[in-house]
Amino acid sequence: MQIDYHTHHERCGHAVGKLEDYVRRGIELGLDHLGLSDHLPLIHVDPASYYPEMAMPLEELPRYVEECLELKERYRGVIEIRVGLEADYIEGYEDRIRELLAPYPWDYLIGSVHFLGEWDITDFRQVHGWEGQDALEVYRRYYRAVRQAASSGLYDIIGHMDVIKRFGYGPDTAEGRAEVRELERSALEAIAEAGIAMELNASGLTKPCAEMFPAPHVLAQALTLGIPLTLGSDAHDPAKLGEGLGEARRLLRDTGFRELAVFEGRRRMSVPLTE
Repeated sequence: MQIDYHTHHERCGHAVGKLEDYVRRGIELGLDHLGLSDHLPLIHVDPASYYPEMAMPLEELPRYVEECLELKERYRGVIEIRVGLEADYIEGYEDRIRELLAPYPWDYLIGSVHFLGEWDITDFRQVHGWEGQDALEVYRRYYRAVRQAASSGLYDIIGHMDVIKRFGYGPDTAEGRAEVRELERSALEAIAEAGIAMELNASGLTKPCAEMFPAPHVLAQALTLGIPLTLGSDAHDPAKLGEGLGEARRLLRDTGFRELAVFEGRRRMSVPLTE
């Protein structure tokens, strides 16, 4: 089973390619499942005055879902399309997120932490946000948000769990690094307790951290805790669909995983993990 459950498209403003371009590329690659998972519109900052091209406009959300559903039906029997969304977890906005998600027939929802307040820690334009920060305290805030996302009941998958490492910032002492390991462990325990899945996101290979999200030691702990894993390239261009997923599958198998989580109608199923 060849799957890619994390993709972005032109509506979000910082990706290229129409939804159907991804579908056609997925067919070329021989994907069995293609997940369409663009960003939830911004809800806690003013899109007009914030950084541009962060997420689809609010008025585009119903159009996005409608197009996804139309493609799912049109390509039925050729490739299995799954209708998803990467819905940022924003502390204090849980009810608003739930309200926005409720009307639509999702196959799955990815819960990712990008924002700590108004700071998007994954945006290369905002790396100056680390200046003057206690890196360990930022990690504490981040992993608290991951735990809250896992326990919120909003999501089926936790996205790129350790993306906080993306730009290489982190504690520079042995004690700080040891605490980060404990923070990772507590986040994994929250995911396991919630009974939801986590993704292995291959995009970290092309980022400054040069490592998938999450790291191999985190995957080993996830296996021990019985957390199901799915796969995503986090492609922002149809040409990059599936990028790194061969290596991701090998890493999962080497870690000890033998199944992948797939979704339909927000029901999780397991399929064999192939080479």
